[in-house]
Amino acid sequence: MVKVPTLRNIEEAGPYYHNGKVWSLKEAVQQMGTVQLNKEISDENANKIVTFLKSLTGEKPTITYPILPAESSETPQPDVK
Repeated sequence: MVKVPTLRNIEEAGPYYHNGKVWSLKEAVQQMGTVQLNKEISDENANKIVTFLKSLTGEKPTITYPILPAESSETPQPDVK
């Protein structure tokens, strides 16, 4: 089984493919059509697909990391070896 990543924010995920060979989302869509579907995707249809994929771009959640207290006798740091 292969885990498939989400399409959310795919527009911001370039370069595409495992080797980062393709930088254009449109080119990636057209190559996927050829490789996986054995069909040529026209420029017009590729543009429509890219428009749809861009509509999946949204705000990323804000992550607030905790601030740990300074080291003291009450909050000793772990002994890392």
